[in-house]
Amino acid sequence: MTSTTPAATPEHTLESLADFLDTHRRVLVLTGAGLSTASGIPGYRDAEGIRRGRPPTEGPEFRRSDALRRRYWARSMVGWPVLAEAEPNDGHLALARLEHAGRIGRVITQNVDGLHQRAGTNSLIELHGNIHTVRCLACARRQSRAELQVRLLRDNPALADVLAQPLPDGDAQLEPESLEHFVVPDCEVCGGMLQPDVVFFGDNVPRDRTELALGWMDEADALLVVGSSLMVFSGFRFARLAAAAGKAIAAVNVGRTRADDLIGLKLALPAQQVLPQVARMLDGAEVA
Repeated sequence: MTSTTPAATPEHTLESLADFLDTHRRVLVLTGAGLSTASGIPGYRDAEGIRRGRPPTEGPEFRRSDALRRRYWARSMVGWPVLAEAEPNDGHLALARLEHAGRIGRVITQNVDGLHQRAGTNSLIELHGNIHTVRCLACARRQSRAELQVRLLRDNPALADVLAQPLPDGDAQLEPESLEHFVVPDCEVCGGMLQPDVVFFGDNVPRDRTELALGWMDEADALLVVGSSLMVFSGFRFARLAAAAGKAIAAVNVGRTRADDLIGLKLALPAQQVLPQVARMLDGAEVA
C-alpha cells in the first residue's frame, strides 16, 4: 500500500487512494456524518472529533419521558424539511460508481439519512437504521416519516411556519416555550408509542445487523473510512478489528479520527471532492 502524509500534494494523495483501491479488491467502506454534510445535513462533530451542541437523544429516556418525546417530535417536525429535501452528493454517487465498477466491495454506513440508497449503492448496511421510517413500539407497524410529517403539521399548525437552525438528522433548535402545547403523534392503529426506526444513543444495534456487519468485515481485505471520526464505538470497532487482523486501513476525513494511529493512509480532504476524482482515475487506469 502506498502511504502518504498530511503534507503530501493532493495529486499524490489521490494516486495513493486509487492505488489502495486497485490493490485491495474487497474493500469494506464505512461512512459517517462527514459524508453527508455536503448534502446540507449538519454534522455532529468538529474537526477535533468533539461533539457540538446539546447531548443526543437517549433511547431509554425517549421511551420513559413524555417531555422528551414532545421535544423530540417538535424539533423533528421543524427540522424534517432539511433532511427530506437532501440529495446524494458527489461523494455518495462516487461510492455507488466504485461499487458498480467492482472497485469497492460493500458499504456500512453510520448515517440514517438514506442517501446511499438513493445514490444507487446496493450492498449496504445502515448500521443505525433509517430515519425515513417510523415504527410503533407496541404493534410494530411501520410508516414513512414523510407521511407522519403531514399529521404533525395538521396537529401543530402553530409550528408549521417556524424557522429554526438545522441540526443533525432532521433535528432543529427550538426554544422550550415553543413546545408547551405540542401534540405528540401516536400509532393510528393501536395508539402505541412511535419512534423513528433508528438506533438512539444508549440503545444497541440489533444483533442480526451487527453480526452481518462483522461478517462483512471478516470477509473484506481492507477498510476505507469515509467521513467519520469513529468516536462512536459501533464505528470504531471496525477499524480495531481490521487492524487486529492485519488488514490495511485508509480514510478520507477532514478532521481527526479515533483510529488515526491505526490508519495507514489518510486524506484530510472532503469526500465529495476526493472520491469522484479517484473514481475517474480508476476508470482511466491512471494509477501510479
